[in-house]
Amino acid sequence: MGLSAKTGPIINHPNYKAITLGPGINGLWVDPVPKLITGKLEMWMKATSVTPVRIPGYWTHKKGCDIKVGVTPLLGEKVLYHLHGGAYIRLSAHPSDMTATVSRGILQHTEAIYRVFALEYRLSSSKPFEVDAPFPAALIDALAGYNYLVNEVGFAPTDIVIAGDSAGGNLALALTRYLVEYKGFDKLPAPPGGIILLSPWSDLGVPHMSPGSSYNFVDSDYLHPTVGTVNYAKDSFLGPLGLGAAVRNPYISPASLNPSLVINFKGFPRTFIVAGGAEIIYDQIIILRDRMIQDLGDQVTYYEAKDGIHDYLIFEWHEPERTETLKAIAEWV
Repeated sequence: MGLSAKTGPIINHPNYKAITLGPGINGLWVDPVPKLITGKLEMWMKATSVTPVRIPGYWTHKKGCDIKVGVTPLLGEKVLYHLHGGAYIRLSAHPSDMTATVSRGILQHTEAIYRVFALEYRLSSSKPFEVDAPFPAALIDALAGYNYLVNEVGFAPTDIVIAGDSAGGNLALALTRYLVEYKGFDKLPAPPGGIILLSPWSDLGVPHMSPGSSYNFVDSDYLHPTVGTVNYAKDSFLGPLGLGAAVRNPYISPASLNPSLVINFKGFPRTFIVAGGAEIIYDQIIILRDRMIQDLGDQVTYYEAKDGIHDYLIFEWHEPERTETLKAIAEWV
């Protein structure tokens, strides 16, 4: 991680500028939805000079399923809308990416879900590289993908489950918050039927570091908070809005410890939160969990794998925790 922060990506991942084809790859373009952008999102978009663009998305189907790409939903069918992790600066929605193991795992274990749609939202970058796609670019893209599922494919919002791992969990929360806060605006789709948050990155502000905190897992969790990498990710994503947005903006840091943060989760759908008991951002996930339970009560289900590292569902070797978690998710869905 430290090396790539200085040299740029060592591996060229698929990105939002093109659909990366291959055997069995079902990619398509998702059109932007500028008419669905209003309120705070419109204000942030103008402040950062971010504009809506066309982005790719990829369908993955359950093995043995003969559903055609983008076809109208079957009776009673639910769909998973996956937003991948990677600190907003790396990885991909492409089926060849390591985060796609999340989609495949949920497809394998969940009877009601036959297909997953993953969006290739824009990744952020900053100097010494090209300055590109700061917040709210990814949120604008995620909104377009959600609109595609509702208004083009034809899924009822109640049949959509948004799943996000790590930074994707942060993005899933931000998208849901926008859909809740601006419900009823023009043709904005209603909020989803549920959200799954897998090791969600919940605070991009001041690290949760204190004696006895989950920072003690720095030597066992692969997510090592090297200052250069973490600061680069935050600087790239926050862009012109700066660190002040990270500590006060509920769309960015719903688990912020800053007393100026004003936040609630009223109107959010049922939520499944997963945390690894040995991950370095464990403390902020617990704060997020407690805040959501305060407003949503038993609509929040919390699952913890005692020895799980950060975003452990992406690692097929992380057993038995991975399979046990996927079964719990399937039962919840």
